[in-house]
Amino acid sequence: MNSIIKYIERAYPYLLLAPVVLPVVIWGGLIYPYLVPKTLLFYAISIVAVVAFSILFAYGRSFYFNRLSLPETWIPGALLALAYVASFCGVDFYRSFWSLFVRGDGLLMLTCAIASFYLILFNADRAFFERLLRAVAIVASFVALYGIGEWFIGGGRIGSLLGNAAFFAGYLGIAFFATLAAARTLEGGGRRAAYAGAALQIVAIILTATRGTVLALGVALLATLVYRAIRGEGRCRVRARIVLGGLLLLGGLFFGFRAQLTHIPFEPIARIASVSTTETDVASRLFIWKNMLKEVGKSPWLGVGAEHIDALFNRFYDPTKIVEQWFDRTHNAFLDYLVQYGIGGFLLYLALIGTFFTTTLRYARRHDRATAGFFALLAVTYAVQNFFVFDTVSSFWLVLALLAGFMALSFESDERTALRLPAWTRYAVWPFAVIALLLIIPVSVQPALAAYNLSQAYTYQLTDVTKEVSALSHGVALGTYGNVEYGYEAYEMYAMHQAGFLTGQAREDAYTAALTILTTNFNNYSYDARTAIYLAHVLSLAPPEVTIDQNLLSAALARATSESPKRSQPWYILANLSISKANEYPPQSSERIALYADARGILTRYIAVVPTLSAPHFVLAQLLYASGDKAGATTEAQLGKEYYQEDLETARRAVGYYETVLDLPNAAFFLQEVLRLDPGNAAAASDLAKIQAYEQSKK
Repeated sequence: MNSIIKYIERAYPYLLLAPVVLPVVIWGGLIYPYLVPKTLLFYAISIVAVVAFSILFAYGRSFYFNRLSLPETWIPGALLALAYVASFCGVDFYRSFWSLFVRGDGLLMLTCAIASFYLILFNADRAFFERLLRAVAIVASFVALYGIGEWFIGGGRIGSLLGNAAFFAGYLGIAFFATLAAARTLEGGGRRAAYAGAALQIVAIILTATRGTVLALGVALLATLVYRAIRGEGRCRVRARIVLGGLLLLGGLFFGFRAQLTHIPFEPIARIASVSTTETDVASRLFIWKNMLKEVGKSPWLGVGAEHIDALFNRFYDPTKIVEQWFDRTHNAFLDYLVQYGIGGFLLYLALIGTFFTTTLRYARRHDRATAGFFALLAVTYAVQNFFVFDTVSSFWLVLALLAGFMALSFESDERTALRLPAWTRYAVWPFAVIALLLIIPVSVQPALAAYNLSQAYTYQLTDVTKEVSALSHGVALGTYGNVEYGYEAYEMYAMHQAGFLTGQAREDAYTAALTILTTNFNNYSYDARTAIYLAHVLSLAPPEVTIDQNLLSAALARATSESPKRSQPWYILANLSISKANEYPPQSSERIALYADARGILTRYIAVVPTLSAPHFVLAQLLYASGDKAGATTEAQLGKEYYQEDLETARRAVGYYETVLDLPNAAFFLQEVLRLDPGNAAAASDLAKIQAYEQSKK
């Protein structure tokens, strides 16, 4: 037994360091291959680490428990406790705990990350801290180098091994300062290699063209220069002032020539130069932040619980203000904590970041001020960039791990202690260890299998529907938290691909599979507008030989318009249902006229909700023209053109209307829009060429 304990004791520090490698973990066999493997592996590592700690603790091994005497060490635990209370009182605790495959940011991840914080806090000494810094430096430098190679091959914004430019930049924004701190623990070639790695990380951040992280690093640089210009000595102060003046001059020139810089073919500079309150991304964020604050005012103290930001977003979603259809984050970590956990969660998150600064002051008194300064700048960078983005498991764990190690070394008096425990704890810990290790199956293994089955379903969605349906059924039967995403992805496969390409029994089988999953989710998640809309759309795309459950369709549409009233899909589905029924009757029959009138009424009610949205005006114009009201159709089309913004779907609708009424100049205008937004559209190019040839022949 002693040999087993010694083996666990030797392995334990490496278990605590194991999440360092998460950024390089990807698996193409899973749905969302960049995020899901990282999250599931993190859960498993965390469980094993807790088990190892429990065994060592039960067998009397000593740890730095006295560090809990410092008030700051309780902040992560308080945040976790509040998150559980808020989620229990929130929208749906089940989803709050598990989250989604694509995100993995629920209470389970928060629990694992904060558990890792305390395990590191109880164990870290200088040797461990330096090993952590060096490991981060190596991994981050490799990830940066991979991203730079990706840029050379494909150009554009790069995501490297994190799959997303913002996630990649956010991770490197933290790792950069850890790499600088690691360099101070090395000498000679090792130190030069660390500085080279830091330089690679900066280059990679620039190539991501992620404005939030670039701004954060700029703020950190300015803070450093201002500090050295005021508190520095001799040449250091003079150089800082010169560089600060030079940067201010460059900044002035940049803003002076900002309009020209937006057109240069280097995306990092072009994106930064394009920042304005009217720019699409910025305007969307401002719209979300403004309206989310209004929603927070309805439940300010406990929020809505983890992973339910989308429930609030759906209430105020407005297609005239925002391009993206679905948001489950505000793209502001501070606001995310406020929305999910109320005012207390927001303040605790601020306090968590503030802990870096209090620890910096304590560390600087005992150790070198340079390392302390790096961690203060890390906190500045993290706070600024998270005002525009949110964490992933890689970045959030890294922040907590570095904070725990940094805090551990800042203590003035520090001794390991071993608590005296009853003898029976040594026997009780082993059944606990076995049970805890078995949790890896539902926490990591089964979700991995479910994610794999979902990716298999995607593979066979058009080539072998039998295999696709089998993969979906096997994945759902695992009973994981992936059922919500199974519904989303089954809808995507059927509505976007299978309904248009499959026929006969294959289409019917695909329809039944998607319908079954979405119906189950519709009954289980009454707050989810997305599931309701997807269910209604799938029902409206039923194969001709299938009888639609009209009651289910009505219920789905009612929930969709209630939970997210400004979304167009349910209103269009309602209108199309009336039109489809009308077309079953002879022209000029009273039934057909009445049903067309119903469809016009539905579209008119939706237009009253979003009067400046272009697309429904063209839809109504087409319907009015088909009903014989040519004057009304012209009026609606004029409004549609007046409110038109860059949008491919709206341009296509406009082309359809103007070609129907033979308004060739307007048809040509919108065909040009279609080709500008979709250059490979051969049908639009052909139609435009015919119109131009006809117009030329008239001259």
